[in-house]
Amino acid sequence: MASSRADLRHRLNTATSGFEAPLAAVDMEAWDANAADLVRRAAGVPVRVASKALRSRTLLRDVLARDGFHGVLALTLSEALWLVATGLCEDVVVGYPSADRRGLTRLAGDEDLADKITLMVDDVAQLDLVDAVASADDRAEVRVCLELDLSWRPLGGRMRIGAKRSPLHTVDDIVRLARAVESRPGFRLVGIMGYESQIAGVQDVPPGGGWRARQIRYMQKRSWAELAERRAAAVEAVRQVADLEFVNGGGSGSVERTVSDPSVTEVTAGSGLLAPRLFDGYTSFSPRPAAFFAVPVVRRPGPGIVTVAGGGYVASGAAGTDRLPVPWLPEGLRLDAAEGAGEAQTPLLGTPADDLAIGDRVWFRHGKAGELSERFDSYYLVRGERLVDTVATYRGDGKTFL
Repeated sequence: MASSRADLRHRLNTATSGFEAPLAAVDMEAWDANAADLVRRAAGVPVRVASKALRSRTLLRDVLARDGFHGVLALTLSEALWLVATGLCEDVVVGYPSADRRGLTRLAGDEDLADKITLMVDDVAQLDLVDAVASADDRAEVRVCLELDLSWRPLGGRMRIGAKRSPLHTVDDIVRLARAVESRPGFRLVGIMGYESQIAGVQDVPPGGGWRARQIRYMQKRSWAELAERRAAAVEAVRQVADLEFVNGGGSGSVERTVSDPSVTEVTAGSGLLAPRLFDGYTSFSPRPAAFFAVPVVRRPGPGIVTVAGGGYVASGAAGTDRLPVPWLPEGLRLDAAEGAGEAQTPLLGTPADDLAIGDRVWFRHGKAGELSERFDSYYLVRGERLVDTVATYRGDGKTFL
């Protein structure tokens, strides 16, 4: 492992030597391996790409051109409109409900956009909002996907384990909304989505392992048994109401489980392509770290310590050490527990610090995948020791969608 990490450091430094840090890079050999592994894990089920994990049109275009990948799950309606209008994709599902009145007006007024974009809905009020910006008699038909809540609610519902997303938890809940959609002019129900956050987004081998890992695996086993049965029943019931085109599920961390459910017709993944640090603790797969950012050494406060400029790129979610970036190259550095990762500077501890000079680079991994691109205008794509391309992130394209 040490030699491969040392080789990776050499390759990244060599390929990007003509550019000033801070900068971000993608190891395309790891990217290729991760893409192939996602397809293998999906076992013939199409993989819809979660664009928020990449936030680069070039990277999206690359993966969508590969066998096994089809369609995009977008973060927002404005992003979906942009991706379709620029010709990147003709099948975009908006992963979250939208209150973007300007975007809804644009969607409703363009039959081509409306034919290629599907809105996420979990409440009648979201249908009302569409009708308020454009009446059913004077707009294109709007495609709708319903989100089924797949959180686990043991102890008679007194506990809720999983992301707080859709209010549609029971079969009756989703059938009721399906009938409401089908009965309203100007809408067409085409899909169901369910995200198993407590499985896809939770490491089953967390730092420290032990009893906590056993608890997580027990929770995931029990949760999966319940949600798979409930989802299958919901899909069967909704198919009696509407002719569904797709049933979407999963995430990078749950691909194998999700595709084992015969009611699912496609699986979503994206973070597994770049493999941020939050994907280090899964027993089901071991992706290769592919995305990195480099910051320069600017101080040497004492033996075993260097300080780098910036580096405080903290991931979203509940605050904790797992949201911090992790120094990766050279191997053996660690954050200072008293300071963490800072906006202006980040001190790093460990014996490799004594071999680093002012101006040398330290390469980090971000906690989550797509959020790294919010910090950089471009990614440097590295293959071997060569820089093969410099590509814009959404930020580099002048786009921020949240």
